[in-house]
Amino acid sequence: MAKLYFYYGAMGSSKTANALMTRFNYEEVGQKALLCKPKIDTRFGNDKVHSRIGLEYESIFVEELVKMPEKEIKKYDCVIVDEVQFASKEQVDFLSDIVDIYDVPVVCYGLRADFRNELFPGSERLLAIADVITELKTVCWCGRKATCNARYNENGIVREGAQVELGANDRYVALCRKHFKEGKLRK
Repeated sequence: MAKLYFYYGAMGSSKTANALMTRFNYEEVGQKALLCKPKIDTRFGNDKVHSRIGLEYESIFVEELVKMPEKEIKKYDCVIVDEVQFASKEQVDFLSDIVDIYDVPVVCYGLRADFRNELFPGSERLLAIADVITELKTVCWCGRKATCNARYNENGIVREGAQVELGANDRYVALCRKHFKEGKLRK
């Protein structure tokens, strides 16, 4: 029986690397996996999922997936979604339809919360309906578990602004809750 999986974690918890390894594992045993991401994520080109450790693979957009006919989706043994936090509630509901109606497992990877510790729409929906929810862990500079995604600039931690502002280590850092509250990027 297929399930809807949600793997979440703070920045740097290897979510994308895990998504790419999951795709590889399916294909290594002769199964077909479809890799996709929301259209807003164009950091590494429109047709690729790319991890910071250098792994990458071809992908499609979630927006293309929701328009795909049932017979096309059923050709896959698994659908893998990276950066799922950027998906809409309706797109996540469609992912659950892939599981419930087409009996194809869907494995999602993404952030739980933004730089203000507010849930992203896609993540909020997955926390409500996913069959399996797993945290991928990383650490703060102090060694504690990092659960917060701090946006920063030359003046320190940014506390206001648009929910979505694409970036990586140049704009975001994972912090424990204490250092996030204190606004402490380093010792």
